[in-house]
Amino acid sequence: MAILKSGKVVIVLAGRHAGKKAVVVKSYDENATSEKHRFGHCLIAGIDRPARKVTKSMSKKKIEKRSKMKPFIKYVNVRHVFPTRYTVDMEMKKVVNESDLASADGKIETKKAIKKMFEDRYLNQTNVTSEKKAAGSNYFFKKLRF
Repeated sequence: MAILKSGKVVIVLAGRHAGKKAVVVKSYDENATSEKHRFGHCLIAGIDRPARKVTKSMSKKKIEKRSKMKPFIKYVNVRHVFPTRYTVDMEMKKVVNESDLASADGKIETKKAIKKMFEDRYLNQTNVTSEKKAAGSNYFFKKLRF
């Protein structure tokens, strides 16, 4: 369980978002005693629809438009995610409030906040604290090739 810490980039292996990249927001231990999840699980936020390709010749307005992405947020069994060696330094815990995820309106607002965070980081990938975090951010926003 020590592998799936907050900020770790993972690949979802099962379900609707299989093959998509995500970031661990919060991790719960193996013997979690919540009523819904009686197994080790984690809350992840990922990219459902990634940004489109941009080139140097495109205008700022067009780059802004093509940089839009659609996020998802979900509780997932730890056996259904594949941890990578990359980490990202986005403050996901500040944006995601678990009590908001219970209601539909709260989940929509959380997704909007995550979308804004992802798009800001995507457009400003060079403004990262360390080289390791920059590599993680770069990997997270690249298309998964398999």
